[in-house]
Amino acid sequence: MEQDHPLVRDVFPDLVAELTTLLEDERERELAICVRDVRLVAMCDCGDDFCQSIQTVVHPKGKPYGYGHRCVSLSPSQGMLVLDVVHSRIMYIEILYRDPMHRLAP
Repeated sequence: MEQDHPLVRDVFPDLVAELTTLLEDERERELAICVRDVRLVAMCDCGDDFCQSIQTVVHPKGKPYGYGHRCVSLSPSQGMLVLDVVHSRIMYIEILYRDPMHRLAP
């Protein structure tokens, strides 16, 4: 169950604050509100040292998102932040080429 996973804002509050600001800058007001409630379902396991991406919903690996999917590219001061969104729901946060994030204790 997704509710069994911690909120990203409780684990990486600085990331959520940055995403909120960047989404508002892009006039993505609905996503700026929704990002506060995304869950940390899993960290990316690709093994690339430049990747810290976060899966925010349970989704079968390798399956396409399908109809309603769009990518929202943001403009952070460092690295890349791209959201995979399906019907206004943030499914995945791509976090690439950034300083390591530090987890807060649950």
